[in-house]
Amino acid sequence: MAEETGFTERRFRAQDGLSLYYRDYGPRNAADLPILCLTGLARNSKDFAPFAARLSAQGRRVLCLDYRGRGRSAHDPDPMNYQPATYLNDIRHLLAALGLHKVIVMGSSLGGILGMGMGAAMPTAIAGLMLNDVGPEIDTAGFARIQDYLKTDRPHRTWDDAIADLKTIFTNNSFTEEEWREVAEGTFAEGPDGLLHFDWDVNLYKPIEKSSDIPDLWPYFNSVRHIPLLVLRGEKSDILHAETVARMVESHPSIRAVTVPGAGHIPTLKEPEAIEAVDDFLGRIPTP
Repeated sequence: MAEETGFTERRFRAQDGLSLYYRDYGPRNAADLPILCLTGLARNSKDFAPFAARLSAQGRRVLCLDYRGRGRSAHDPDPMNYQPATYLNDIRHLLAALGLHKVIVMGSSLGGILGMGMGAAMPTAIAGLMLNDVGPEIDTAGFARIQDYLKTDRPHRTWDDAIADLKTIFTNNSFTEEEWREVAEGTFAEGPDGLLHFDWDVNLYKPIEKSSDIPDLWPYFNSVRHIPLLVLRGEKSDILHAETVARMVESHPSIRAVTVPGAGHIPTLKEPEAIEAVDDFLGRIPTP
């Protein structure tokens, strides 16, 4: 089982009253800036359990949000609210509820896009950004793969069956069996029927289905030129190309790019290369 200790479970109300869930790791009065972890499109806070536990043990506060319709957050009765502008408003309300004026963001996949969006929508709230296998250009084939699996529930009777299914979808990933179990626990949850179902509202696909075009993300990337940036790319990623990373490095004055050997989309953040890069990056951001 994935590590599930060392955090407090909390909730807050979004701008429309929806109840949203987040995990709060580490000391509330930590001297260093808090880290806000933002997940991929259909993922939830469980994905960041090892990452958050490691950093909170070093004395940092780490916040891990379940977007609306994911994990333990409430499902939205209007599926058309499942879109980035709403998620940014939810993030803004979370920071306001906690009285946090500035954070460092770790964003995996969609979470990294939202981190870039924060640079445009709330530029004073973000002191540094870590992009986990995402950038201002996204491979359309990789994005299509993600779309295909998230829109239709795939119930399973056992965790072994669920893991076997995931292995057919995420073929570029070289996870250990323990890591596959952790990925499965962040993908499925037991339903009233005793089967393992997707741990997200499958209706979150509806806005994507209505308009599946990927917008130009370079303006959002340019909005974080004023802050330190770390980009981690899985060596076998089908979302973030090495050529895109090269362009990012050329256009950002304070960026470090690291390729995680053997990783697909997305690195687990437990790889030695990822740990070293994250610790170095955080060490370069001064204590407020």
